[in-house]
Amino acid sequence: MSYQDPVLERHFRGHKSGVTALSFNPNGKQLISASLDGTIMVWNLKPQMRAYRYLGHSDAVYDVNFSPKNSLMASSSKDKTVRLWIPNVRGESSEFKAHQGGVRSVQFSPDGDQLVTGADDKVIKLWTVHKRKFISSILSHKHWVRCVRWSPDGRTLLSCSDDKTVQLHDVRTSSTVHTFSDFRAECRQVAFHPSGTCFATASADSSVGVFDIRSRQLLQHYTTHSAAVNAISFHPSGHVLLSASSDKSLRLMDVVEGRPVYTLHSHRDAVTATTFDATGDCFATASADKQVLLWRSLLTAVEPLPCLEETIMQPDREGSALHDVTVALTHDEQLEDTPHAEEQNANDAATPASPPREPRKNKNTSTADSTILQHLKDSMDQLMTQMDTLTQTVILLEQRLSLAEMKISDMAVNIRNSK
Repeated sequence: MSYQDPVLERHFRGHKSGVTALSFNPNGKQLISASLDGTIMVWNLKPQMRAYRYLGHSDAVYDVNFSPKNSLMASSSKDKTVRLWIPNVRGESSEFKAHQGGVRSVQFSPDGDQLVTGADDKVIKLWTVHKRKFISSILSHKHWVRCVRWSPDGRTLLSCSDDKTVQLHDVRTSSTVHTFSDFRAECRQVAFHPSGTCFATASADSSVGVFDIRSRQLLQHYTTHSAAVNAISFHPSGHVLLSASSDKSLRLMDVVEGRPVYTLHSHRDAVTATTFDATGDCFATASADKQVLLWRSLLTAVEPLPCLEETIMQPDREGSALHDVTVALTHDEQLEDTPHAEEQNANDAATPASPPREPRKNKNTSTADSTILQHLKDSMDQLMTQMDTLTQTVILLEQRLSLAEMKISDMAVNIRNSK
């Protein structure tokens, strides 16, 4: 696979606290994010379309996921509930209590008919989507369940826990078939390779591992981060793995050659979430700095990788060339965004947030003139948004004034008639 420097395309702001999870709509038109502020943002990727904030959970939202076949998305929260949402302007949702502890993970099955959840009560549960009916539970972990993911064929579940284990479970029997326990620290997230033959782990000890499911052996081990790895995502082709870390950076790794290729710097705090879209043309990242960034991956299209072999495992190359891509946001872009509209409840109309700003270009290619022009464009966009708000306010005041004048006129007529 050939590589070009990834390019930052969009910059989304709207959360009031750290962002915890991301998920692309399979149709490629929307990106959703969850946050510790208890809200979910739906970002419409068409330029100048407003985002929507959904309120419903009473505490931090830990995870979000789009259904692969229905116009539904699921969210899980510290408030012990799971919500199913329709991602439109109204933000309609239904809620069910899923666990006795905070629900850290939720994901639709590949066919979209079931949900799997994992929680602080150490339990993994399976549910039907249609009536939110409980199917079965798995009680094999001894500490909080951080993440649970479906295999591509929907037959296996993969989970990680603060008990420093990663487990494989059979969906049909709801039983644990194998436990991987050689970890120095807990894993924060797990992800299946698109082929379903192996999986990757993101560990609190700053490492990323790739394991073979058939041989149950470690294939690759990356130690390029300097702090805990919080999230990982495979490119749909299976050739590339992306990791996000508390060291404020991301690493893009070629798993065919077994080496890191790029380091990405843009976030100002721990990077907490990352995911590729269904095509692999884009990926999104999110951080404790409240920012959500959309990147163009610029990866050459290749045939899907059927599997990884133990023979390709290579030691870390300390002297190998690792490209660094840094995108510096201006002070204006780093300010917290506060949408003007009032927040609504889950079943009311969702709150429109300010349109996303276009990002600054890569600092390696930008010029002073283009920076000034972009700054002027952003300022004009902001002024136009403020003018729209002011216009709507004036119209509303005129309507209220006309109503008041009509009432006064009616009162005057009544007084004259009474005399």
